[in-house]
Amino acid sequence: MDKLAITGGTRLEGEVRISGAKNSALPLLAATILASTPVTLNNVPDLHDIKTMMRILSHMGMTITKGENGQVIIDANTLTQAVAPYELVKTMRASIFVLGSLVTRFKEAYVSLPGGCAIGSRPVDQHLKALEALGAVVTVEKGYVHAKVDGRLRGGRILFDVVTVGGTENAMMAATLAEGTTIIENAAREPEVVDLANMLKKMGANIEGAGTDRIVIEGVEALTGCEYSVCPDRIETGSYLAAAVVTGGRIRATHTDPKLLDAVLLKFLEMGALVSTGEDWIEIDMQGKRPRAVSFRTLPHPAFPTDMQAQFMAINAISEGTSTVNETIFENRFMHVPELNRMGANIEVDGHTAVVRGVGKLDGAPVMATDLRASMSLVLAALAAEGDTVIDRIYHIDRGYERVEEKLSLLGAKIRRISSRVNA
Repeated sequence: MDKLAITGGTRLEGEVRISGAKNSALPLLAATILASTPVTLNNVPDLHDIKTMMRILSHMGMTITKGENGQVIIDANTLTQAVAPYELVKTMRASIFVLGSLVTRFKEAYVSLPGGCAIGSRPVDQHLKALEALGAVVTVEKGYVHAKVDGRLRGGRILFDVVTVGGTENAMMAATLAEGTTIIENAAREPEVVDLANMLKKMGANIEGAGTDRIVIEGVEALTGCEYSVCPDRIETGSYLAAAVVTGGRIRATHTDPKLLDAVLLKFLEMGALVSTGEDWIEIDMQGKRPRAVSFRTLPHPAFPTDMQAQFMAINAISEGTSTVNETIFENRFMHVPELNRMGANIEVDGHTAVVRGVGKLDGAPVMATDLRASMSLVLAALAAEGDTVIDRIYHIDRGYERVEEKLSLLGAKIRRISSRVNA
């Protein structure tokens, strides 16, 4: 199992190119199932989760051709079986995305109940409820979701009990080929939902309202392939900008979109950072200053994203003052706290709330990553710490950050990967 070894204390400076968004690329890949002709996706990040999704599609018989610079061409017409097995699904929750596409185009699907980061139960009941609202018969048998429909799915009204990004995306994909009109209420408003809607519309879907809490979809007979580019990864963008804040440095993130990060950029300003933006870049300059502590509550978009909570907690750990962090999205997303405290942070957790008292410095220590975003919080803490930190179980970070040690090295970080064949 690979590890990252980081020597902290270096102020990071320079430019970093942002990759395509993992959380967009995964549903976009699943949506290619709907197309009657090949789909060309550009700006697809080279990540473990992406490779897993492509293995699932290949297992079902779809033809996948990889080009250069993140281009992937997918043909669903060679699909031979609508089964996503446990062996492939167990490491990634996003595998459930294939369910809606398979049922609406091929009338039946067997998809294993998924695995993924241990940050809460994240049940798939809202996904299943949406398919049932469109006329599918859904059962759970021996760890598999079996969904089936005679003929076409029928348009209907879907009212989600809670805001769910994945559930909204699955419902959108299913509704594109359903007969009649589908109305999705209490829909997620995340940029990744909009990205999926934009590609589906380019394929011929009739969708209105993506980016609001009410999405209306008029079903069509068929969708065709198209060429589409995955949107920039807003969480990767925020994470590298956080590296500037935590080290007192200056970093410009390129090939990104400032409009995706309003809530995060406002918090960086509150921390004392100078924030500059252009059409496709964001720059953070801390001018060597210690950041000010900021309090926040995670909420669905457009509020502060849960996927940036751990990174901001790492900054708050070395900031001036005391902050309160309230996590409202996932019930088990403070697992990075004990590891940060091992490095000298002063963080107390009470239920869904963490109180962070900023300390003058952190110390390098051996720590262990528990989930994807927790991994990056430990990297940020290690960059700011005195001495050496070794982060274990970094397969989590490889699920969501493309070439992380290479990008950080280009910014001046002293970081290297320790192969599992070498003793730490």
